[in-house]
Amino acid sequence: MNSQFHTDVLVVGGGTGGTAAAIQAARSGAKTILVSEFPWLGGMLTSAGVSVPDGNELVAWQTGLWGAFLRELQQCQPEGLDHSWVSFFSFDPRIGAQIFARWVRELPNLTWLVGQVPQAVLRQGDRIFGVEFAEFTVTAEITIDATELGDLLALAEIPYRWGWEWRSQWGEPSAPIAPNELTTKYPVQAPTWVGLMQDFGDAIAPVIPPPPSYSPEIFAGAWESYGAAQFLDYGRLPGNLFMLNWPICGNDYGEGLDRLVTSTTARSEFLQESLWHTQGFLHYIQTQLGRRYGLAEGVFPSYSNRIGAHSRAPLHHSGGYALHPYYRESRRVVGMATVREQDILPLAEGRVAALPVDSTGINAIAIGNYANDHHYPGFDFPLQPKSTRWGGRWTGTPFTIPYHCLIPAAIDGFLACEKNISVSHIANGATRLQPVVMNLGQAAGMAAAMCISRGCQPRELPVRDLQEALLQEPRCPAAIVPLFNSSPASPDWLEWQRYYLDRPEEYPASGNCPLSLASRGAEGQRRIQDPRTTSYSGIFHRRDVQDYTLTISTPEELQGQDWTLVTLRSPIDEKLQIYPDNQPILVYGRLNHAGRWLLVEEIEPTVNH
Repeated sequence: MNSQFHTDVLVVGGGTGGTAAAIQAARSGAKTILVSEFPWLGGMLTSAGVSVPDGNELVAWQTGLWGAFLRELQQCQPEGLDHSWVSFFSFDPRIGAQIFARWVRELPNLTWLVGQVPQAVLRQGDRIFGVEFAEFTVTAEITIDATELGDLLALAEIPYRWGWEWRSQWGEPSAPIAPNELTTKYPVQAPTWVGLMQDFGDAIAPVIPPPPSYSPEIFAGAWESYGAAQFLDYGRLPGNLFMLNWPICGNDYGEGLDRLVTSTTARSEFLQESLWHTQGFLHYIQTQLGRRYGLAEGVFPSYSNRIGAHSRAPLHHSGGYALHPYYRESRRVVGMATVREQDILPLAEGRVAALPVDSTGINAIAIGNYANDHHYPGFDFPLQPKSTRWGGRWTGTPFTIPYHCLIPAAIDGFLACEKNISVSHIANGATRLQPVVMNLGQAAGMAAAMCISRGCQPRELPVRDLQEALLQEPRCPAAIVPLFNSSPASPDWLEWQRYYLDRPEEYPASGNCPLSLASRGAEGQRRIQDPRTTSYSGIFHRRDVQDYTLTISTPEELQGQDWTLVTLRSPIDEKLQIYPDNQPILVYGRLNHAGRWLLVEEIEPTVNH
């Protein structure tokens, strides 16, 4: 007979959202069980190998568990986080997995069970009360679906969406009017099985063998527009490692995507093909760039069941392949509210999206900001722009996720917190990123714990109470309202968060709140946490609006070089906007050689200015 467990909160899936949900539920006092398929927690950030996360990079959005994770990485990775050009944060996935495991082990009321996938969901009428696994059953007051593909939705027969919606449904400007070649070939976005390569230097790397049915022509031209060095630096990690998650003639794989949700056998076939596709890409890179580059050794743990019992051929075992694919889309619950493309686009003549408001007030519980990014190999799919220039570079328009998109329309005892939230296919391109999913997980875990303490269902929980709990979370307070110029370091931060939550009609389209002198002083204080931060002097150049360079005078070894100036901090952004062109400047910051930018932490006046 299988073992039986009972808990307050059950989280199924140890990915980005599930790990955050379990940690927050337990920190908030709920007895919690977390069940993961894989031996690493963190999902997209770790076990799927995408350790160069996109989005929520500005200091103002580095709040909650996401901000805490970045600070832990900075402490645990001596080489810093400035390695790739696709992200401001590049880290060894082993370090990320260690951080999550440590956070979980610190909580005596959180039990983590590894190596299990859900077999059935316990449902009575419109109430979910647990999940059955192969070796045990867990009953719970609140069950959270944090699986990579929304598997509990299907097992519980909770209404969900898979694939495209047409423009007639919600009036989304980028949605297709009717089915076409693209929507037929790709019902959802293509996932990627990430591989890590290693620079072996003067040594000769072991041969990466070609997979069955290898076709080198499908990878031809992968880095043609970039050059080999810039291509590899895209996902450069410390320790001479390179993350390969490359969309141009690369390792995105989308053949027969419906197989992911039709049967276990069909899913296993897709996964094997996806892994072979990445093996082929890495083999191609090695044959083109030489045996200096090989498969990374000993990064990911051995995991013999990652493909499943129905695979057609044994997996090529190595520590250079992620434990599972990076899924960009899953089944999506039909929720009490749905995030549409309109909800993530900037207000007219503004830099932020509108706050989600319903009959109870602002429904927001998490911030995201990434551009709307869709992956369909071989197709270019145009989307409405949602980017803005800020801090000397492009960033995404900030938007918020409503609480009610985590709750099924008619099912109790259940929350979603991964890519399975109630979101349109189009908007999923912006809501699927690692930081926003971590924010969603934190909100789901907090909501679940509050429901336990109050004896209520998620749909009955007052959203304003949940917002207040997130804002005042003792260890990792999470922002609810996007404000470019206000972070938790500011003494006015909580005041302004509450102000706009209670007065949504006054939320500024600029995304800037009127800071007090004390708050401006706190925001402007130099915060140099990275020991590699140093001083650079030279001549400041304004190339265009929010486009700056520094011709370096010192240090001497960089003299005469031009570096792009960027910042993640609002006070520095304000100084850069008004700094006079062609004048001497002294900045403190860090160089990113992959992106050839200087990340500025502080600006000081010079003798001539």
